[in-house]
Amino acid sequence: MTQNKKPNIKVLYDEKTLADQVERLAQEIAVDLPENVLVISILKGSFIFAADLLRAIHRAGGTPDVEFITLSSYGHRQTSSGKVEIMRDINTDVKNREILLVDDILESGRTMAFAKDLMYARGAKNVRTCVLLDKPHHRAVDIQPDHKAFDCEDLFVIGYGMDMAHGYRQLPYIGVVVDDDDNDE
Repeated sequence: MTQNKKPNIKVLYDEKTLADQVERLAQEIAVDLPENVLVISILKGSFIFAADLLRAIHRAGGTPDVEFITLSSYGHRQTSSGKVEIMRDINTDVKNREILLVDDILESGRTMAFAKDLMYARGAKNVRTCVLLDKPHHRAVDIQPDHKAFDCEDLFVIGYGMDMAHGYRQLPYIGVVVDDDDNDE
């Protein structure tokens, strides 16, 4: 792939499929959403999913507070380094709060486990997790999402907030980059 050539992207989950799953997930979450819940979006990859999910939770009758934390274990790599760093922290006190952590992908589990442990260490009453994609193939930590939109194959995905070398987050769908030879299927 030359630097100026755009990649060939195969759509994995289209806009309608994403919207339907987000609505389903919001209904599921709203059923047992406690009062005073704080939704914490783990940036950067979850920002579009979190925004859509929060609007869907509102339509389902929920009124969560919202915060953002930036955690990284990837840097510029496509695989986790294993070390999670806080790049930007939340400003809200979580003591005695119900927390819902929202992330784009649960893969190794390190980032979500780090965030969950961090919230409990800060005094959170309960911490639940919600992910767009559950990719358990390379799980390094014993953690399962409380809520998930999709089980995902072991693929490098882009779009709907997820990037490739800081690009393609804006895509309204989730896709995978394929070689031109793979497009004939």
